[in-house]
Amino acid sequence: MIVALLLTFGSGLVDIVGYVGIFQLFTAHLTGATVQLGQALADRSWTDVRAAVVIITAFVSGSIFGRAVIEAASRKKILRIASVTLAIEAAMLAIVAATAQPTTPQSQALPLNGALNGVYWGLAILACAMGIQTATLTGIGPLTVHTTFVTGMVNKTTQLMSHIAFRTYDLLRSKSPDIGARRARNEQIKQALFLSAIWCFYVGGAAFGAWSYRFWGFRSLFVAVGLLAVGIATDLFWPLAIKEEKEQSER
Repeated sequence: MIVALLLTFGSGLVDIVGYVGIFQLFTAHLTGATVQLGQALADRSWTDVRAAVVIITAFVSGSIFGRAVIEAASRKKILRIASVTLAIEAAMLAIVAATAQPTTPQSQALPLNGALNGVYWGLAILACAMGIQTATLTGIGPLTVHTTFVTGMVNKTTQLMSHIAFRTYDLLRSKSPDIGARRARNEQIKQALFLSAIWCFYVGGAAFGAWSYRFWGFRSLFVAVGLLAVGIATDLFWPLAIKEEKEQSER
């Protein structure tokens, strides 16, 4: 759970740094990029259209790659595969952190190699890295957890809160204690608190990323690289992805 929270913090950081630094586009989730694609199409802003398409394509490609690597490792009984996918993600973020320069739609200062293609490569690398992370860790026990976007987490939290309220009402009305129902409610409370923490860490990562970008620019992405290093170290002792793959196969 701690690793999921740290990765979520890193995702919020990457998302805001990519937004502020490159064409005001989100790279950690597809909802924002999809909406911006629609706006760009309506405005006939073909540069923004290409940028949004690059993000969506790269994110999907990274997610497919990550899941394929993890599933192949699961079939071959290879443990600690999450450290491989997280290391690839860390390397991609480090490339952007070390080479990118900030730009906006109104600015002529372009990142990476100083050409418009460099902008697209910067977006593609960040989005692909986030897709890989999304594929690497999505299951925590009975929960489906996304560490790169929080809309689903908020929706699931509200569902749990509704279940908790009704279970509490039933328990208060019951004349005889139902141990099973009480345990189920307590488990749902724990899940709701964890998902709420996911949201808080994403907000915290975005806030820290916005603050650190003012001083460090794209080098603030090295913070996310450091958090990925924690995930890699954890995977070396307690394999993450293979355990998740087993849990999902049993559902």
